[in-house]
Amino acid sequence: MSSRRARPEQELQGSPRANIWVLRLSRNWLNIALVLLLIYTGLSLLPPVLMEAGFEGAADVLYTVYSPLCHQFAFRSWFFFGHQHAYPREIAGSELESFEMHAARDPHFAGIDVGEWSADLQLASRSFRGNEEMGYKTALCERDVAIYAAMFLAGLAFGLVRRRLRPAPIWLYLILGLAPIGIDGFSQLISYPPFGYWPLRESLPGFRVLTGALFGMMNVWLAFPYLEASMQETVQRIEARLELARRRTPPR
Repeated sequence: MSSRRARPEQELQGSPRANIWVLRLSRNWLNIALVLLLIYTGLSLLPPVLMEAGFEGAADVLYTVYSPLCHQFAFRSWFFFGHQHAYPREIAGSELESFEMHAARDPHFAGIDVGEWSADLQLASRSFRGNEEMGYKTALCERDVAIYAAMFLAGLAFGLVRRRLRPAPIWLYLILGLAPIGIDGFSQLISYPPFGYWPLRESLPGFRVLTGALFGMMNVWLAFPYLEASMQETVQRIEARLELARRRTPPR
């Protein structure tokens, strides 16, 4: 069966109101994406503020909502209102005070050997929100915050060159976007049980931010120009439909 392109008369059978809504969404897709990124990133930073203000119930809701989206390990998360902004594990080699040193003093980790990695310690660090000394953790880890914050900032920059910027070459996306975050994350993963292919390793917070930010910016450079081209095509098609409908509507 041969397929034929729909005639303008056939295209006009859709609801004019639906066409107008699609037109508005297509024209404003970048603003919508930026608002969603800002909300998603901003809400992930809100739980420690709520914890500090005494609204633990509201904070728990946000921690729970973000839980399927991030591992939320305390030793890979940002902390607000505490002694430090992050508490990496000792093996990371950071100059910051270690997660183990503070966890050993918190009742949340009672009965758990914080010096050795275990499933119990993993679960406890995931459910640990923080305390008055350490502060309270964000609902997304350091790397995830960097990814979405970088996407938001790169999206703002894209708005200045949206008609001229071409998508990033795939080879460049692989080298700058995927390779750093993939190598870092995978090498950490297979150093932990049940793999244990080499000694445990942990990234420093700064390196997690760097790899996350590169990934986020490259995502925007690769995807947003394609989205822009697709949305512009949709705008032109719907504008043509609406103009044809206007001409065919008899004057009152």
